[in-house]
Amino acid sequence: MLSAAMNERLTRVGPGTPGGELMRRYWIPIAPYSQFDDENPVHKVRVLGEDLVLYKDKSGTLGLIGDRCLHRNVDLKFGIPDQCGLRCPYHGWLFNEDGKCVERPMEATPRGEIKQKLKAYPVQELGGLVFAYLGPLPAPALPRWDLFVWPNAIRQIAIMKIDCNWLQCHENTGDPTHSAWAHGHMFQYVLEKQGRYEEAAARAEHTLHTRLKTGIGIKELYANPSTHGISKGVRYSKDLGADEDYTREHSTVIFPFFTQTGKTGAPRSEYQIRVPIDDEHTYHICYQVYAAPPGVDAPKQDSVPWYEPPRFDETGRPILDYVLAQDALVWDAQGAITDRSQELLGRTDIPIVLLRRQLDEQIRRVEEGLEPINFWRDESPEIIYGSGEAPDYSKPLLKHNFRKLYHRGFFNDDADRYGPIIEDVKNLHRRIEEAEIAAREASADAT
Repeated sequence: MLSAAMNERLTRVGPGTPGGELMRRYWIPIAPYSQFDDENPVHKVRVLGEDLVLYKDKSGTLGLIGDRCLHRNVDLKFGIPDQCGLRCPYHGWLFNEDGKCVERPMEATPRGEIKQKLKAYPVQELGGLVFAYLGPLPAPALPRWDLFVWPNAIRQIAIMKIDCNWLQCHENTGDPTHSAWAHGHMFQYVLEKQGRYEEAAARAEHTLHTRLKTGIGIKELYANPSTHGISKGVRYSKDLGADEDYTREHSTVIFPFFTQTGKTGAPRSEYQIRVPIDDEHTYHICYQVYAAPPGVDAPKQDSVPWYEPPRFDETGRPILDYVLAQDALVWDAQGAITDRSQELLGRTDIPIVLLRRQLDEQIRRVEEGLEPINFWRDESPEIIYGSGEAPDYSKPLLKHNFRKLYHRGFFNDDADRYGPIIEDVKNLHRRIEEAEIAAREASADAT
């Protein structure tokens, strides 16, 4: 458990808060770039407790500025993109990406400068996401994390807005054993109520079976600081009911709020990114990547599409037959900001304890005037491996084999099923399987 004061320190993200000052040292993804078409070039954005407007002007320049016109406080989400900036719809005042008013029609000196400016923050696009930097200038380099730049892959972006503090979502990554219940027993319960359990049970590699197995034979959990965050996993014992003694690595934590599931270069991998909208709301991004191995070409994409997986059906009941929706349920079921002073932690919470300690340590570094982890001042490496190493195609890259069998129906167990490129993913997985079969047959013939 945490003290009430420490809980405040770790969860609050507004300007001037310890946690908020830490977050402002990072480039933060705030929108899919493909949202910005001719029909929708202006979007209201709330991030780290600040209300802003993100726009793309007619020259293609992105801007992130304060949401209220300096003249009469009109909401600039209704603004009109100009060749170089955004105009207020009321009187046409023009603001550029630096927040400066560069034109005031109908004024005596329409091009005369005024001292006041809107707040403005740098924005950049990478991998189909728009990133913003809300911290002290000069801005650091935008990190080129591997899934954003990995070649020979197709991508889609799932967006959810969740009504709870970001840390509740992120602590999910420090909880390897939740899978047995939230994605195992609860999944089974939901399918039984829907009359679909027998169908699922007949599919040998339905995610349900794998998840239930993760709760059997747990000997201990481990968690260690890594170069970019935390490595962690579960050790299993045959004496305690597991099929054998073995260790299973869990998803990689990339500070401050990324989780990577699946290895880079695998047929399916993902960043889960928990962006704080404010203290009580989270902009949750699933950045899904489907890579092809050497010898198989992935389809070409002109842009990375996005979608919103539904959480509720037409009657308002929760949809709970896919993994991300199950996670979202238990995150916001803890309340807007859970009171960690009332927790009773157990042995399976070892990674969560380390995650909180690491967060506090990095807040302290910023308070001392130091740079936090995963901060590149001048230039990012060409590619940064969150797990610390490049993929080795001579070894299995997937923890769960169903993650490369979407063409056989296994896409249906998670949010991917709602994605706009799911048919392309199925076709890619089919071609990967065909290539693997051909390679095995060639090897057999050679021997």
